[in-house]
Amino acid sequence: MQESVENKQMSLFSQEVEKHDQEPGDDSWKKSIPAQVFLNHFFGITYHILQSEEAYGLHRIIYFLNHHPELSKKDTDQIKKHLINCWSTEYALRSTAKLGDEQYLRNALHWTFPQAYYSIFAGVQAFLQTLGVTGSNEELIRREIGRLVVKGYYPQPVAFYAAGHYGDFKVHRLPLAAYKPSLNLAGKELEAQAQIGQFLRTTRRLRAQSIRQQIQNNPTTALRSKRTGEILQKFNDSHWHQLTWRVGYTTFFDLLGRLRISANHREIERFVEAEIDFKLFHQSLLEIVNYLNGIHECYIAQAMGLEAYQQMIAELPAHLANGFVRKRLEEKIIPVLNQVQPPATEERQLGLSA
Repeated sequence: MQESVENKQMSLFSQEVEKHDQEPGDDSWKKSIPAQVFLNHFFGITYHILQSEEAYGLHRIIYFLNHHPELSKKDTDQIKKHLINCWSTEYALRSTAKLGDEQYLRNALHWTFPQAYYSIFAGVQAFLQTLGVTGSNEELIRREIGRLVVKGYYPQPVAFYAAGHYGDFKVHRLPLAAYKPSLNLAGKELEAQAQIGQFLRTTRRLRAQSIRQQIQNNPTTALRSKRTGEILQKFNDSHWHQLTWRVGYTTFFDLLGRLRISANHREIERFVEAEIDFKLFHQSLLEIVNYLNGIHECYIAQAMGLEAYQQMIAELPAHLANGFVRKRLEEKIIPVLNQVQPPATEERQLGLSA
């Protein structure tokens, strides 16, 4: 099985290593550990997706079965616009991966990082349009996806999330997430969930710290000492609790948000110089993009109706209409829609407990 990992908001790159024992002697390997840890995290997500028997189990999700909104022409035009952005960006990502030269793939991270994120982002926008959620504000979209994940709109492989106050984070729907991950690629489900669990906790902690910095840097919003009135420099639990609502839920969307970086940020150079498997990285990146875009396309096809969705694809440029977009339609979307039966009154979702 060949999968891999991605990257992260590289300004946070150096903070990604947590309590891993560095192997002595090999300085180049030590310098590569942050990139390897990041690779391990995304490889863990890919492993978790590909090993799941419920990856496309949307026909078991009540929200999918009942997803028949009334869409106006304006809605469908906007959905098509978002999907073309999604597919065009995915096409560019796939084209890079096909070149296959490791040195090229190493340097291609400057643009494949944002390509992967923005392909999924555009697909999310198209999906949310079917729910009446519009706009391009990334914070609004992040919070809406968090709400939908927790409510149960997503199948098991990406239904996980982290919640809770700083220093007391809880990972949900990943029963093995509490185990400590190693520096090795996942070869079993326990290791995959351990990698995802650490990634969720790290991402949530970094977001909380970022929000604290934003709040405390603004004299109008900063938390102050009740005794002196001065801006707090140290936070206790009660202070962190006042910021938790701003963090929201931490989901797959937050993890993928770590890809949204400046292509010329100095930290990406550290990643490019690392000794990791770049081909494996791109393979995993494509697996995750392919899967999440496919899930959102299933929802969109369910909302539009299969015939209308097929007509939309038929009108695409040939490189999309006859390529991976059609392949996903035939191999994933149509089989999912063919499994849809009118939902029973008491039907519940499969395996999604908090």
